[in-house]
Amino acid sequence: MSKTSAADEHREKMETMQHKMKAKMKAAQEKRGLIIVNTGNGKGKSTAAFGVLARTLAHGGKAMVVQFIKATADAAEKVLRGPQLTWHAVGGGFTWDTQDKAADIALCEKGWALAVSAMSDPELKLLVLDELNVVLSFNYLPLGAVSAALREKSPDLHVVITGRDAPDDLIELADLVSEIGELKHPFSRGVKAQAGLEF
Repeated sequence: MSKTSAADEHREKMETMQHKMKAKMKAAQEKRGLIIVNTGNGKGKSTAAFGVLARTLAHGGKAMVVQFIKATADAAEKVLRGPQLTWHAVGGGFTWDTQDKAADIALCEKGWALAVSAMSDPELKLLVLDELNVVLSFNYLPLGAVSAALREKSPDLHVVITGRDAPDDLIELADLVSEIGELKHPFSRGVKAQAGLEF
C-alpha cells in the first residue's frame, strides 16, 4: 500500500467517524442532572469523582462532598476548596479498624442526612457521595431509602457515587456506571500506600 493510499484510507475512516459523532451529538439534546456510579475493585474511583469536582468548581458551580467510611477529608480537599465547596468527612475510618458496627451506622446516618438535605438545594451542581457503595454493601443504610432520595433529587444536580460493590438497584438507577478493574496493584507486591497517589 502506498503512502498516499494509506493516508487516504485513514482520512476516509476518520471522516466516517466524524459523521457518526456529529450525528450522535446532534441527537443528544437533553440536559439534566446525572447519577454517576464509579465502582469495581480497581484504584481510582474517588479520584475520578474528584476530577469531576474540579471541573464543577472550575465552571463556578457549587458542590458538596460527603465522605463515608473515611475519618479524615481527602488530600484533595486541601487543594479543592473555596466558598463554592462544602466537604464533610463523616466516617470513623476503615471498618476493619473501627470494628464497631453501631458507631459506623450512626456516622453513616449522619452523612446521609447531610446528603439528603443537599439533594434539594437548587443551587448545588454536584454532590459526591464517596464510598456510599461500601456503606450500602454493608447494609449501614437502607438501599430503598437511598434510591428513593436519588430519584427525588433536584433535577439539575449531578450525583457521583463511589465505592466497590455497587448494588444492582443503584446500577440500574444510574445514568453512567464505570467499573474500574484492577489488573495490577503495587500493594499486592508489598509496596505501601503513598502520599500523593493513594491519599
